Amino acid sequence: MTRKKGLTIGKVRKVLYQSSRILGDTNSVVRGTVPARIGTRIIGPLFSKALSGIIRSIFGKR
Repeated sequence: MTRKKGLTIGKVRKVLYQSSRILGDTNSVVRGTVPARIGTRIIGPLFSKALSGIIRSIFGKR
């Protein structure tokens, strides 16, 4: 596969998600809810891995 030059949808999406993450962190500092933000940032990936493992065990690997 060849690499696309310039802006692609994936590149734009990546920038938007990164900026929303930064804005969410900034917002939690302003509101004083940093511990809750840290908790959700840690629990999120762990939950998705656990959920994907459960789904794979039910439906099998593809």
